[in-house]
Amino acid sequence: MVPAMKPSDLALRLYSFAEFGALTAVFLPILAVSSRAHRSDSTQRIPGRWMRRYGRMVSEYSNLWDFSVEGQGPSDIGARGYMVVANHESAADPFLLCHLPWDMRWVAKREIFELPVLGKLMGYSGDIPLRRGEKESVVEMLAECRRTLEGGMSVMMFPEGTRSRDGALLPFKDGAFELALAAKVPILPLALAGTRDCMRKGSKWPGNAKACVRVLDVIPTSGLERDDLPSLRERTRDAIKVGVTSLRADMGLTY
Repeated sequence: MVPAMKPSDLALRLYSFAEFGALTAVFLPILAVSSRAHRSDSTQRIPGRWMRRYGRMVSEYSNLWDFSVEGQGPSDIGARGYMVVANHESAADPFLLCHLPWDMRWVAKREIFELPVLGKLMGYSGDIPLRRGEKESVVEMLAECRRTLEGGMSVMMFPEGTRSRDGALLPFKDGAFELALAAKVPILPLALAGTRDCMRKGSKWPGNAKACVRVLDVIPTSGLERDDLPSLRERTRDAIKVGVTSLRADMGLTY
């Protein structure tokens, strides 16, 4: 039997929903205007910045989430594209990753773009939709990502493709690594921990938790060919697995 929620915990969660709604109401028209003003920009840099500001403020003003960043990105990440990849623990991951201090376009499943309000925000931000299992959608996504990388801006993907229910790292899909090789850009792996307790998969209630993202060492792709994709994918997965294990240990997490 699930224990009843304490009145204080219920109040915090209701405040978080109210804060989320208020910030959404503020940022939705800003993003709409920014999207229209910068619709010809292939990188969608400015609308994306507004979306990340929104994500940072949602978490910063919440009394439930305590987010932090460890490490720094490459010195040239503001001027060239990187294929950024991370493990995927929960729906709170994007809010944590909004605290990273560089621009990125994100790849997200099409279903999110079809949500009544959040979908509008995602569409205005210039993030890139993908309908999994549909070849045409995959081709369009890869082409848009490649244009972004070649335009000097990074692209963010969760190569597991879905959230892990138990925290164990799932197999990585090929898409991010195909892009990195085709666009000849390095891979920037990230390890994140703690977001699983911020928003568990299947739960409608946010949890009270600390979470952190750690920036790992860049993995170069110079000189690699299409045949090197499997080894590149597994090398990246191994780096993230080690990073996640170390970060969880430092945070005292047991899952």
